[in-house]
Amino acid sequence: MTTLKNLEDLFHHQLKDIYSAEKQLIKALGNFRDEAYDNDLKDAFDEHLEETKEHKNHLDDIAQQLDIDLSGVVCKAMQGLIEEIGSFISEDAAPEIKDAGLIAEVQRIEHYEISVYGTLVEYAKALNHKDVSKKLQKILDQEASADKKLSKLAMKTINKRALVAVS
Repeated sequence: MTTLKNLEDLFHHQLKDIYSAEKQLIKALGNFRDEAYDNDLKDAFDEHLEETKEHKNHLDDIAQQLDIDLSGVVCKAMQGLIEEIGSFISEDAAPEIKDAGLIAEVQRIEHYEISVYGTLVEYAKALNHKDVSKKLQKILDQEASADKKLSKLAMKTINKRALVAVS
């Protein structure tokens, strides 16, 4: 267990946690894509997988810049969110319902990431890590954009199909 003595220590710990989360998500997003039926939803998952890989690379750059090692922490929140999606995927559901549920489940992940990155941006600013805060803000903006894309897809087509689905 690490001793957290100051905001810098907490900042590093939170970076390690989200790094673990991003690595877990990289492994899981392909599975979510495979479970989706709607091609636009599959594309959204593919796009977010590429963004998530980019996020991990940005975190690697930040770690190098701050001279810290991001390994050694497992994000239990992401583990739980991914397990929750696994439980949902195993449910017997019509394709339209499954797609609507996948959006809901993945948006939980997006909201978690948005909250973490929002906090990290503020910590970086407080610690006067200007370049780091800009990189983290870029990730935060992409997470918010992914969430909006999923909402738009849900409202435009997926939820309407789920509404009239016949099992």
